Amino acid sequence: MTDVNLDPSCLELEEPARYFHEAFLLGNGSLGGALWGRPGEEWVDLNRDTLWSGGPIARGVDPVVDPRAAAALHDLRAAIARGDHAAADTLARRLQSPGWTQSYQPVGRLRWHWQGQRPGQGQEQGPGKHAASGEGYRRSLDLRRARAELRVGGDRLHAFASHPDDVLVLETTHPDAPPPDFESPHPLLVSRTEHVDGVTWLLAAGRAPSHVVPEYERHAEPVRYDAAPPAVDGTVAAGMGWALAAALTRTSAGSRLVLTVETGFAGWDRRPSADLTALIQQARSHVARALTASTAELADRHERDYREFFDRVRLDLTASGDRGALDAQRYFDFGRYLLISSSRPGTQAANLQGIWNDDVRPGWCSDYTTNINVEMNYWGAGAVDLGELHEPYFDLLAELAEAGRSTAIETYGARGATTHHNTGLWRFTDAVSGNPQWANWQLGLAWMSAQLGLRLDTAWSDGFARERALPVLRAVGAFVLDQLVEHEGGLVVSPSSSPEHSFRDPQGVVGAVTAGSTIDQELAHEALSLLVRVADRVGERDALVEEAASARDRIRMPSLDERGRLREWLPGLAATEEGHRHLSHLYGAFPGTRITPTSTPVEFEAVRRSLAHRLSHGSGYTGWSQAWVLCLAARLGETELAEHSLDVLVHDLSSPSLLDLHPHGERPGGALFQIDGNLGAIAGVAELVMQSHDGAISLLPALPATWGGGSVRGLRARGGHVIDLEWSDGMPVAATLRHPAGPATGAAASGCREAAPAAGAAALSGAAALSGSASSSGAETGTGAIVTIEVPRGVRPRVTDGAGRNLPVLPVHVAREGRTRWSWPVPTGATSSLEFDREG
Repeated sequence: MTDVNLDPSCLELEEPARYFHEAFLLGNGSLGGALWGRPGEEWVDLNRDTLWSGGPIARGVDPVVDPRAAAALHDLRAAIARGDHAAADTLARRLQSPGWTQSYQPVGRLRWHWQGQRPGQGQEQGPGKHAASGEGYRRSLDLRRARAELRVGGDRLHAFASHPDDVLVLETTHPDAPPPDFESPHPLLVSRTEHVDGVTWLLAAGRAPSHVVPEYERHAEPVRYDAAPPAVDGTVAAGMGWALAAALTRTSAGSRLVLTVETGFAGWDRRPSADLTALIQQARSHVARALTASTAELADRHERDYREFFDRVRLDLTASGDRGALDAQRYFDFGRYLLISSSRPGTQAANLQGIWNDDVRPGWCSDYTTNINVEMNYWGAGAVDLGELHEPYFDLLAELAEAGRSTAIETYGARGATTHHNTGLWRFTDAVSGNPQWANWQLGLAWMSAQLGLRLDTAWSDGFARERALPVLRAVGAFVLDQLVEHEGGLVVSPSSSPEHSFRDPQGVVGAVTAGSTIDQELAHEALSLLVRVADRVGERDALVEEAASARDRIRMPSLDERGRLREWLPGLAATEEGHRHLSHLYGAFPGTRITPTSTPVEFEAVRRSLAHRLSHGSGYTGWSQAWVLCLAARLGETELAEHSLDVLVHDLSSPSLLDLHPHGERPGGALFQIDGNLGAIAGVAELVMQSHDGAISLLPALPATWGGGSVRGLRARGGHVIDLEWSDGMPVAATLRHPAGPATGAAASGCREAAPAAGAAALSGAAALSGSASSSGAETGTGAIVTIEVPRGVRPRVTDGAGRNLPVLPVHVAREGRTRWSWPVPTGATSSLEFDREG
């Protein structure tokens, strides 16, 4: 495992990677490289985020209801209503399509003898074995600078992926490094080396597969390539082209390699290019421009660009003096590093493996899995002030809202739009062919759209609300409304399932498809609530919004079982896997905000019992599942569980290079890399020190005991407040709240449910946050805002404004054990400085 050193923002290892998931990952949001850290011959696995198999999906211009699907849906709902779950699962398969998502593709592997000599016969080492490290070996990844370094004896290799110049740069101190070799899993249609004006060029090009069957499906021809030439305009129906250009030059420092990759992607609904000549020229021209700059200039542009994001937040746990705390700090920083490296404005959203993959048939297609994974990738973006990096996710969401209209009408006869549990570059939205337990869940777009509320909570914008959020929320809301059916005086989603889990009914029948699963009820309530609140705030209430408001109030919310736990389905249905990896029925507590200790205390305790039960039966055995446990532990204030969860993530479910692992017996090393656990932990760690969803900005709500001393700078709360905090002995010492400027962002907007003003809170409105039913951390007044904080019992804040004037602080009565709340008025755009006095 990674050594604890004086700088937790650095990973240092003493052996090369044996498997892909042990490599160091470099990326600029779109161009990725995985460095194995090999002496003599370094391996760099290359990726570009738009290189996928397949091509655009043919969709009707004016889709209509498929009569066969309509009949199947009618029969399916009837079977569910009469409790015939065996028939329901059978009928659900009639709603499935014959297709799958396509697969994210590798470009290939660069092999560079960076120490100036080619190894002798028998020295080559393949995956699964360590290359000989040699004396003085060390490889490191500097998270503050986004640079990798490999040292072997007196030789050094530096590497970084530049976003400003869109190139990958490798420089060795050895002056005689030969040109690199390149191999690709795809047929190489162009492969040549050229020597021009002191530059050695490696040029390669090929085409992606026209079709790849998912790795979990057995097929006689799982990978197909299209040999047909492109059309006159250079485009193809499937199997886009790609090109690599790499340039080797001699520098005063040694030898430098600069490279980039181009693909023929032109848009999710447009034919891609396979004009390899044009793609090679684009790649070569791009590298040629970068060659006009020195390595120092390229590195300076890269680091300034990267640090503009990374330096916004700083978590420092070194004062704790605890190894586990330092491991957590490094893991948090590493997650932010990966998000910055795999998601930038204008790129594709980070997929199951971010932008890094070495397999033509990667695990689960390395696609976007909407029943937890793609959402988890962005859970922490707002809290760590990386809102710009959320943009590719919102692009994906908008495109799915357009692509998914055909699925909504053709399969469900419904308004609006939807997507099922898998999608990809070509915005596939149908149910795939397979077990209804995972294939038929149809509320993927509803779950994805919830993050629009989080975005507006942390950084309100009328323009974003009208132009980006409302079109998606209307499409989602309309579809949700058409999924609701009457049930015992309320409304439930039908058909409905709990992602990837099955139940046993009173007759002993095991099934997956029913009505009113807990997560679907939560998502339906949240989607309609969010639509109503955003539309109301921008003054766009219409007939659809009125319908959503009426239906929302009739949605049947989850109930408790006889042991005081949240049910996953309606009464009478029992889980078949007590330790199932998904925690879908706990959605209302996290990532949702409906269930909180102050607004729904009974349900809040039911979540605690439900999570304990799941964990006692073995849940949390994948990286992403354990990251969800961490986030729930933070919301529950379960400090010991949070600390244990981080320990499991870092030491049991991470590779030596800290990449999140998903156990997989058929993969090299018995696991494969999935980025969701790494990125989900960003949110979990942030919420251990600051939360803002339950009526206040809560400081140190779930601080692990071993994090006794520390500080954090730059966390963003709902309402747009930016928080700096210092603590000692587990108690806050000082804090600074930088409040947003302008009335539009002075406080979080009204949300899903109005709450009565807290006693003694003066003008505190208790308006709820957009993304859920919990109260906002601020309320607008005529001159600014009332801000409320929550702190551990035993400390009292003294507050001054930016001019050093004392501000009146009032206690707010909220019945929550071990916590107290305080509020004060803040002029818009001001800063509040807090010092905490110990009471008693």
